[in-house]
Order: sequence, then structure tokens, then C-alpha cells
Amino acid sequence: MESFVWPFDLSQAAFAYAALALPIRIGVAHVVGIYRFLWRHASLVEMERLVFAGATSAVLTFITGAVLIRFFGLAPIRLPFSSLLLDALLASALMVAPRLAVRFAARRPVVSRRSQQRAIIVGAGGLGQGILRELSQDAALNSQILPVAFVDDDPYKKGQFLGGLPVVGAVSELAEAVDTWRATEVIIAVSGAKGAFVRRVVDSVSKLGITPRIVPGVRDIIDGRVGVQALRKVEIEDLLRRDPIVTDLAAVGELVHGKVVLVTGAGGSIGSELCRQIAPLQPTKLLVLDHSENQIFEIHNELLKSFPETAFVPVIADIRHLRRVSQVFERFKPAVVFHAAAHKHVPLMEENVVEAITNNILGTSSVVEASIDAGVETFVLISTDKAVRPSSVMGCTKRVAEQVVTAAAQQTGRNFVSVRFGNVLGSRGSVIPTFLKQIEAGGPVTVTHHEMRRYFMTIPEAVQLVLQAGAMGKSGELFVLDMGEPVRIVDLAKDLIRLSGLEEGVDVDVAFTGIRPGEKLYEEIFFGHEEVVPTTHPKVLRSPADPVDNSRTDLIESLIRQALDHPDNWDDLRIQLRSLVPDFNVPLPPPDDERVQMSRDSGEQKLRLA
Repeated sequence: MESFVWPFDLSQAAFAYAALALPIRIGVAHVVGIYRFLWRHASLVEMERLVFAGATSAVLTFITGAVLIRFFGLAPIRLPFSSLLLDALLASALMVAPRLAVRFAARRPVVSRRSQQRAIIVGAGGLGQGILRELSQDAALNSQILPVAFVDDDPYKKGQFLGGLPVVGAVSELAEAVDTWRATEVIIAVSGAKGAFVRRVVDSVSKLGITPRIVPGVRDIIDGRVGVQALRKVEIEDLLRRDPIVTDLAAVGELVHGKVVLVTGAGGSIGSELCRQIAPLQPTKLLVLDHSENQIFEIHNELLKSFPETAFVPVIADIRHLRRVSQVFERFKPAVVFHAAAHKHVPLMEENVVEAITNNILGTSSVVEASIDAGVETFVLISTDKAVRPSSVMGCTKRVAEQVVTAAAQQTGRNFVSVRFGNVLGSRGSVIPTFLKQIEAGGPVTVTHHEMRRYFMTIPEAVQLVLQAGAMGKSGELFVLDMGEPVRIVDLAKDLIRLSGLEEGVDVDVAFTGIRPGEKLYEEIFFGHEEVVPTTHPKVLRSPADPVDNSRTDLIESLIRQALDHPDNWDDLRIQLRSLVPDFNVPLPPPDDERVQMSRDSGEQKLRLA
């Protein structure tokens, strides 16, 4: 018969059990990490640990009460099994309950307010679930954004519920869902969403006056958790996004690790990003060289703050002055050089031929000569697709710069290579910032020709591939980065207008101004005669460079002397440029779609890239 009074032996066993069970439970919870979790953000990972801690504590305390206290003589009898089981259940409940209470207290109820923007989330997966959870927990955003439904292209999800919200259809039904659910916001929460997918979403809702927001990939979010603060408006880079570039970090690391590395043009868009990506690879020293003291001041301070353990040397120098460049090489003995310094603006160089020649050709010659004398192992020239059948002085001078590097590779047998790529999104003076300024001013957005097309890359992906090409380069080779399909500039302009929440032809006009001096309607990435072969990297193509004989080297030196001695004689300078690059200023037919594809096929038929 049960009683509130326990026999002495049983009470002794209970006290001994309690004295041992409490430290066992605290110890297990500490080892598992229960006290270190942020329970207001708890997920399945934390719950798994909690269950594991409860189960482990239950087993250990059961053994303690049933066996150990009697075995060690702490009590004359063991505790009843029923009491031990009941204790384990109650102890687990006491461990779980307060922590769940904290988690549920952090979950704010979804309450519809007139001030809230009703949002449809594109992507009923882990990222979408994370955004829904964060929206419910963040006080400020909870009062602004009310998630109402999901859309997802997986047909098996339609009609299902995620986090209490219905999956109402596919992306093709997004516009209808927006109307049905009276949504005013669309949030793209698809990990690694490609440009074509983002464009589908933008096209679906742009006529409804909605500019979607997007969640960066999980890699961009600390600890893999989705943070609402990461939400941003869709940008032009999202529409042009390609498959993520996989870099062979081991090869790139071997290229620069433990070596002195020099980057010319380090204050520019490509040069500064090269510094950002090289610094974590632990070079012995990273020399950041540029002619602009302001740009070097900015990138040097940024690098010091971001990578305090790396040794940086800011160098102010004009690459056209061989003596100054040689002094830098003699003092620091760089083993790897990335030559990004150049004049790049096509129309400006048409009016400043001497500057284009002295900076792009003489400057490259100075850096190459200093590199040879200092025993540089690897030299990478950043070139451009405008060097192929150039119609501009800038493109022609970059083609001659490639020849300078090839001649040095032939002379030394070292890994002196060139890397060609097209327009870089967001670089200084590029088309995107120009268009954005025009849109901000109310337009018009000026496009030179309705069929003008260009290849585009983002700055980080261009630099990743430059590093990759440098790591695999051999003497005199030319590398070209696969930039996908060329994009019509007018389409880019219209996309930017829509992403700004405006309507082309209503809020902002597009005006055609005519092709500027030196411009082509489209760019090519290879000369027709160049042999193009794939590399071990799917985004990097290789072409053995054409031999450069002594007569061509003499012509380059003659051109440089002519530019220095007779800077006003532009016609003669253009004639000498054409003697070095016979294709310079050869007119090309307008590029209909077939012609554009043929331009890519100059090398790609062999690679089956198209």
C-alpha cells in the first residue's frame, strides 16, 4: 500500500541517487553543449542535441539508481524501476520545457497589419523555410513583411504546406498568385538561382510594378543561417548569373603561397579584386602598384583592415618609367606578377593615341623587361576581347601588349601568359554605373546601337579565372575565359530600368546615339586562325600564342619611339599599329543572330561550347 512516508532504506537510496543524478545530468548537458545554444533560434540540430542529452542522462541515472548506489554501498536497497523511469521522464521534461518556451517565445505570431507588405516566397525549400522563420522572428521586419504563400516549380509541392503557408503553384503561375493573394512583394529564396530563373521571376511580376527581392546563396550567409538582413533587391548581376565557378584553390595557392606577388593597376576594379583574392592565399608579400595615389591609399587601407596578417607594400609608380619600375623589382624581387594596369576606355583612346601606346604597350614592355631581369617566374597580362580584330586604338594596343608578353615567353621560356576577357560588370566607368546614373537623373538611357552586344562577367568571377589561368599557364600561352553568350546592351538598359521599379518608355526613355569612334557592334574572343583547346577547367580555354619574330619586336620598339618622339603624328602611329596588327580597322558586317553565333564559333566549334 502506497504512503507519503518512505521506509528508511528507500529514503537513503533516494538521497544517494539524487546526489549522483544531478551532477550526471549537468555534466552530460555541458558535454553535449546544451548551455551554449541560442535557444531563441533553435532548430532541429539543437533539438537533436537536447534529445541526445536527455536520453544519455536517463540511461546513466537509471544505471546509477538501479545498480551503482547499492554496488558501492551507498544504500542497502535499489530504487524501484518505476521511480527511476518516472524520474527520467520528469528530468527530460524539465530540461526540454524551458528551452522550448524560449524558442516559442521568440516566434512572433504572424498578424496581418495594414502597414505590412504581403509577400510571396519563390522556393519552398530550406532557404525559403529559413526566410519564413526569420521573418517571423525579426521584430522590425515582422511588422513590415507578411509572408502569405510559396511558389515552387516542383509539382509534388503544390497544395502542400511549409511553415503553415501553402505552396500555391509554379513560377509560371507567379503573376496569378500575386493577384490572388494580393501580394506586394516577391522574395526569391532559391539557393544558387541562375540568371535565366531570376529573369523569369522578374519578367513575371515587372508588369505588376513589383521588383523582387533575392536571398544570397547560403555560402554568403554566416554559419549557413539565412538572415533577413541579407534580403536585397534583384540586381543586374542576378540576371546574368551563371553556374558557380569552381576554382582549383590548391593550384592557385601553390602559385602565390609563400611568394612575393606584384599587382600593377592595383587600384583599379580588376587589380583591387586580384589583391583581395590573393591576400588570403598567404603570399610572403603583396606589392600593390598604381599611378594613382588615392586609389592605392584606398585599397591599401582596405587590405590592411581585412587581412592584418599579410604584408602589403603600397607602390606609387608610372609603369612607363622603366627605371622606377626596375627599382621596385630589384628591391622586392617578386616571383609572380599580375599586370592589370592599362588604359581601357575605347572612345577616349581614339582621341589620345599616344597615351594608349605609351601606357598599354610601353608600360607593358617596361614591366615585362623588369620582370625578366628580376627572374620573375610567372607573368600574367590582363588583356581584352577587344584585342581580337580590333577596330579601336585601345584594342590594337592590347593586342600588341599580348605580343610583347609572347616575345618575352619565347626569350626566357618562363610562364609569361595573357588572359582575355570581356566587359566587367560594375567596373569603374563601365556601362552599368553609367546607365544607373542616367536612370537616377530621369533619363534618357543612351545606347549607341540597338544591335550592340558585349560579353559580360562579374569582377570576382573574372579574377577567379585569371588566377586559375595563371596557375595553369605555360610559356607564351593565351587564355580566354568562357563568358557565355553576348548580351545586347539595349536589353541590359531595359533590365536596369525595370529593376529600378520604372517602366521603359513611360518613366525613362532609351535613346540611340550612334556607334562611337573605335566601337564594334560585337566582340569576338579568338582570331579565326587561332587554335583553341580546352583546359582542365571548364571555364578556361587555351590557345598557343603565335610566334613573335625579331622583325615584329623591332616594329614594336619603333612604334614606341615614334610615340615618344612625334606624339602629334597620329596618322603615322595608326599606320604602324596596323603593320603590327593587320586586322586593325577591318570593317565587319552587322551581327545578326547567326553572325554573332559564328563569331563565337571561330574557336568554339572545336570545343562544342555552343
